[in-house]
Amino acid sequence: MLPNLRLHDHLRLRKQHPCGSYEWTVTRLGADIGLECKGCGRRVMLTRRELAKRLKTNLTEHDDTEKNNP
Repeated sequence: MLPNLRLHDHLRLRKQHPCGSYEWTVTRLGADIGLECKGCGRRVMLTRRELAKRLKTNLTEHDDTEKNNP
């Protein structure tokens, strides 16, 4: 399943970055997803499919009631 993401979401990936951090911030959405490492600030681009494989959890809480209320 491809992840449902929003800009500035805080993500935890399965493998750690060489700097030691597991946490990333979403900086770009589209066919490719832009991520920025919370530890060192490095930016990477991943396809949605690749991110779905590497993603462990989305640490950002979303209020889904805005979709239900017109």
